[in-house]
Amino acid sequence: MDQKPNPAADLHGRNAILFDFDGTVFDTVEGITKSIQHAIRKHGMDAELTELRCFAGPPLVDKFMEVFGVPDTVAEQLVVDFRERYRPIGIYESEPFPGILDLLTALRQAGKTLAIATSKPQNMAELLLERSGLLDCFDVIVGSDPHLNNNAKWEVVTRAMERCGASPETAVLIGDTKYDVAGALRCGIPCVGVRWGYASEGEMEEAGAAAMAETMEELLELLCGAD
Repeated sequence: MDQKPNPAADLHGRNAILFDFDGTVFDTVEGITKSIQHAIRKHGMDAELTELRCFAGPPLVDKFMEVFGVPDTVAEQLVVDFRERYRPIGIYESEPFPGILDLLTALRQAGKTLAIATSKPQNMAELLLERSGLLDCFDVIVGSDPHLNNNAKWEVVTRAMERCGASPETAVLIGDTKYDVAGALRCGIPCVGVRWGYASEGEMEEAGAAAMAETMEELLELLCGAD
């Protein structure tokens, strides 16, 4: 009988591990949803915090347009209003996911190059990593830059790969939403989804995730193999 292909077999040999930030390394949903709620209320709209979890991770302008059906000019103002609360308050309503330090330490001990590839502004990601003692766990950190016009997920992933010296054959993205999968696939690399993030059930599988990890331990095994 023919054996089914093992998607993890190809992942073991990939030495450049790129991580999404929101919903993958850090639990940032509280600060993001409260700040989204602050922004939409200024425009006469409202939603429960649970309905706004989908804003944790993807580019905000696109998500405002998708969820609330507003034009790009309004979406851009909503982002300004979001940052009005997020930068002084919301950014600190977050913490690393339990077990992430042990995972990163084990990956570094296995000789992996670790990077952040996030749509979050780079300075915010660096601030949170430094405050939590995780900054030195990563060799490369790439986030969005307001001075660049190339902050789509696939473009952020491309820049991270370039800085890691990685090729499509040696890199993998770890993420928690369909946007991560789409960005990875456009760059020609697989995306491993994590269950502890913010995706709806089945979202990442439908988008084409190479594998799914329920726990940090499962993710480590996918990337390095069993002991």
